[in-house]
Amino acid sequence: MPWYENFFHGLTQDAWKAAQTDDQTRLDLEWLVETLEFGPDDRLLDVFCGYGRHALPLARMGCSVVGVDISDEYTAELRGAARRDNLPVETVSGDFLTAPLTGLFDAGYCLGNSFSFFPRPVMLAFLRRIADLLKPGGRFLAHTGMIAESVLPDFQERTWMPLADNFFFLAENEYDPLESRMDSHLTYLKNGKTETRLAQHYLYTLGELRHLFREAGFAEPTCFGDTDGRAYELGDTDLWLLAERR
Repeated sequence: MPWYENFFHGLTQDAWKAAQTDDQTRLDLEWLVETLEFGPDDRLLDVFCGYGRHALPLARMGCSVVGVDISDEYTAELRGAARRDNLPVETVSGDFLTAPLTGLFDAGYCLGNSFSFFPRPVMLAFLRRIADLLKPGGRFLAHTGMIAESVLPDFQERTWMPLADNFFFLAENEYDPLESRMDSHLTYLKNGKTETRLAQHYLYTLGELRHLFREAGFAEPTCFGDTDGRAYELGDTDLWLLAERR
């Protein structure tokens, strides 16, 4: 069983929410609007939608959003929020690779480090599925901090992070150079409660991602290091990769 099938529940969910800020979400949304070039009534695909911090505001702009996530907790939360505000959001719970999705989308996006969950054969299938779901010329924006040029120059074996009052997060990382994979042993501590998880991220180089996107059916991607449109540089914390369906 892939590690992510039994990862997203309990304190893991609380930690992800606590780590997000309103300012970052606002910048994300502005960048999505600028790069994806969608309009009102367009149909958007949110890959690994989480609890909907992007899907809900985009739906308020008039878009129809379909969000896919493997976490039943998150999709239930998103579905309830959309229903309360009468927003055009559809949720699909399950593995994106096999999720029942129909029709074509005007644009899509995958934000957060979930973009790096898969080894190469699965990653190619993942990108091909996204390409197959987009209309020709449809744009896809991916965001991740988990690429080789971002992680390896200053590899952190141990990271301790306060998330909120009485809420802490510890990551102990190991890198497998033969698999190009980082294994992270995670500990969450909140109000005296402790939970542990294993996460695995495949650290592709930017060159590898570029070739995978092209092989999957996208045109040459553009790579940014921030939401200000600056080109990605070695050591940047984040990668924003924009590609158009051929």
